[in-house]
Amino acid sequence: MAAKAKPSVKRKSTVSQPAQGITPYLYYADVDAALDWLSKAFGFKPMMKFAGPDGKTIHSAMKLANGEVFMLGCPGPKYENPKQLGNVTQGLYITVDNVDKHYLRAKKAGAKIIDEPANQFYGDRRYSAADPEGHHWYFAQHLRDVSVKEMKREMNK
Repeated sequence: MAAKAKPSVKRKSTVSQPAQGITPYLYYADVDAALDWLSKAFGFKPMMKFAGPDGKTIHSAMKLANGEVFMLGCPGPKYENPKQLGNVTQGLYITVDNVDKHYLRAKKAGAKIIDEPANQFYGDRRYSAADPEGHHWYFAQHLRDVSVKEMKREMNK
């Protein structure tokens, strides 16, 4: 008679994650300054942080208003942020309830505005900004559903 398998043990975690998903991890030379700035400018909430031997934060996580999480850190000298590289390396697209209000908050906090809020052909109102270490952020509010046919037509104008 075969032995019964023991039930699997659920791993406890400080951050609940869906079974499948994407969690961005952004590199910052000064993680503590990034945490403060991202909180002030974009309204993200710090969740946790871990210090290295020198006392500086080397890893952290922040939460968006809807509960989604992203990580940030400085894992070592091999990792560079966009400012250090001199190139934009990615863009993060985040949906907010009121993009114009969000834009005013970011601008007041000193965000480098790349694009002012504007209605887009795909149905969102969006603006874009860069943080002090060069990461590009796109904030949008969904205004209307747009068919693929309409999007294609608008793209070709």
